[in-house]
Amino acid sequence: MAQPLRFRYSPQSWSEQRVRQDILQPLRSNIGARAVSPRFDIGADWSTHRFEMQNGDLALFARNDSEAYWMGNTETPSSLWRTDKFGWDEVPYHVARWTQRELLATLHEEDPWLADYPYISWFFLPVFMSKDGRESTRAFFREHAAGFPDAGRRETTRFFEEFLKTGVFDDYRHVMAGKLGTSNHVDRVRMSATMAEFIAAKILTDAGYEVVPEIEVTTGHSLDFRAEDGETNALVEVTRPQPPTNRSAAGPVAAVRDTAETKTNGQLAKHGGGAVLFVDCSSFRDDSWAAVRDERPDVRHRPAVVYRARPDGHVEGYRKGSVPLDLEANDAVEFVD
Repeated sequence: MAQPLRFRYSPQSWSEQRVRQDILQPLRSNIGARAVSPRFDIGADWSTHRFEMQNGDLALFARNDSEAYWMGNTETPSSLWRTDKFGWDEVPYHVARWTQRELLATLHEEDPWLADYPYISWFFLPVFMSKDGRESTRAFFREHAAGFPDAGRRETTRFFEEFLKTGVFDDYRHVMAGKLGTSNHVDRVRMSATMAEFIAAKILTDAGYEVVPEIEVTTGHSLDFRAEDGETNALVEVTRPQPPTNRSAAGPVAAVRDTAETKTNGQLAKHGGGAVLFVDCSSFRDDSWAAVRDERPDVRHRPAVVYRARPDGHVEGYRKGSVPLDLEANDAVEFVD
C-alpha cells in the first residue's frame, strides 16, 4: 500500500533534457504520461514540471541548479528510486507551497465540494491525493459523513473543518492525516476509529487542554494523547465501539463493554494503568446511544469517559471513576451521571 504523499529529494543538477529523458520518456512508455504546463508559478530560482497520466495519476517536479524535488501519486521513475524522502515541512518553502497549490487545484477540480472546506482539503491533502487512497479517503467524507450516522457530509465536514482551523494538529499533520490511511477501499470501521481521535482531541481542546498525540510510554507502546494545562498532565487512550448493527454483540451496551474490554485487556493493561480511557460512541444512532446513556455500563477500566458527539458540536456522556480532567469546562461535555 502506498503511503501519504511525501517528497523525493535528488541532490543533483537536472537539465530540461535530462527531465525529458529520465522522467517523461519512461513514464510515457509505461503509463502514457504527458507533460503539461504547471498551473502556478513557483517563484525564486526554481523550474517546475507537471506530468499527467492517462490513468489519472499526477506527478510534480521542481528543480534548480543543484537539487530537485519529486512528488507524485504514480510510479516513481527509476532515476529517482534511491532518493531520500522528506515531509512537507522539510523542503524549501517555495517547493512545498507550489506543490500544495497544484495538488489543491486538482483536488477541487475532481471533488468541487471540498473547495468549501479549505482546511480539511489542506490537512488531508497527503491522503486525499495519495496513490492508493485518493478515492477512498474522499469517499469516506463524501458518502459516509466521516463516520457520523444520520448526518450529511457538509455538516460533518464542517465539524472537523472548524476544529482543524484551530491549528491544534498543524505540527502533527503527517502522522494524524496518515492515520486515515491510503487503502484503495473504504474501511468505515478503521476510518471512523481514526476520526474518533480527532473528536477526542476536540473535546480536550474545547475543555482548555493542550493536546499532544502519539505519546510513547515505558512499555514501548504509544497512547493517543497527552492532555495538559497548568495543573494537569493526563494520558488519554481512545476506543470506538462499532455500532450494534455492524457486530455480533447483543445490543449497544454489550458493544461498549466488549470494545472497552479489548482495549483494557490489551494496550492499557500493558501500560499498567494511569491513562484515561475515552470510549467514543459517535457511530451510534440515537436509539443505540440512548440505551447506553440510560444504563451507563461499566467499561472495566477507571478512569473512563463514555460519550457521543454530534456534528453540531454537542457531546453527551458519563464518567466511571475519578477522571483527572475537567471536561465540563466550556461545556465540552454534558454529563448525564
